[in-house]
Amino acid sequence: MPDTNNIKITRTTNPKDKPSASNLGFGTYFTDHMFIMDYTEGKGWHDPVIVPYGPLEFDPSCMVFHYGQAIFEGLKAYKADDGRVLLFRPKKNMERINLSNDRVCIPLIDVDFAVKATKALVDIDRDWIPAEKETSLYIRPFIIATDPYLGVCPSHTYKFMIILSPSGSYYKEGINPVNIYVEEKYVRAAKGGVGAAKVPGNYAASLKSQMEAKEKGFTQVLWLDGVERKYIEEVGTMNIFFVIDGEIVTPELNDSILPGITRLSTIELLRDKGYKVTERKLSIEEVFDAHAAGTLSEAFGTGTAAVISPVGGLTWGGQSIVINNNETGPISKTIYDTITGIQSGNIEDKYNWIEEVQNEK
Repeated sequence: MPDTNNIKITRTTNPKDKPSASNLGFGTYFTDHMFIMDYTEGKGWHDPVIVPYGPLEFDPSCMVFHYGQAIFEGLKAYKADDGRVLLFRPKKNMERINLSNDRVCIPLIDVDFAVKATKALVDIDRDWIPAEKETSLYIRPFIIATDPYLGVCPSHTYKFMIILSPSGSYYKEGINPVNIYVEEKYVRAAKGGVGAAKVPGNYAASLKSQMEAKEKGFTQVLWLDGVERKYIEEVGTMNIFFVIDGEIVTPELNDSILPGITRLSTIELLRDKGYKVTERKLSIEEVFDAHAAGTLSEAFGTGTAAVISPVGGLTWGGQSIVINNNETGPISKTIYDTITGIQSGNIEDKYNWIEEVQNEK
């Protein structure tokens, strides 16, 4: 793997106007630079560069367009009150890249190099990081297969890229509860598939359900297992937690559930605070029964984009329930405040989750 000291940097001569922090949305604007590195079989990963952000040119037969051999990740950079630029557990994201790579036969990356390359890119575009509350710089690493070939087999060449996007809240509701539809017709992933990998096909498979749910007034979709259609897996962009009779329950990881970094952090924080957290199979029927019995006190999703998103309502099989009076619960609020406080540098990071991006300018 190349040395980060050998990343060739070409700075833009035409910097873009930066958007207002009050009108960012999510994933709409992109910074002045991007990172690119190539892979060639027999040579490995080579020629890392940081160049001005702009279009790329590919052959129409490029394999990613036809067979979907690609992966991506998502993490964030935050600006602390004292001006420091902070990343939240970036090594975990790069380790998960390799889990995804392995599943779809993409060559592994060097985790430490990928973190250093990310820091180098963020440092160059640090002026794009918004400082307002609930804003951040979203970081999107991704890898695509680039062989110009029509044949179902792993590519021999790839591109690893990183782009940056200043962003506000992922959901317009922010930390306020969202209303979720439990999907019964469509399947996002099944055991033996690629559900535990962060590959574009998982999200393409979710679009039909997501659009239908949106038309009905729901914010997101909760997926059930692909075989029995009864066990809870994850929300479209989040892992999911339920507080039942004082116990915090989340679906156990399998090869159809993405192992979220925020999920892991939430479990570690909750256990450190003395809560009982159980990872196990959890049916949607059990959740509705708990609501009927008055023991379901909270539900919330976890993910990089939204951090913590309280769930205020679920609809399944023609039944709708309201959770915690459609209000943000104390556990959701505590975890949100703790994680965002650590991310922003306002709360002591006793877990060593934060890595600072040094200013090399």
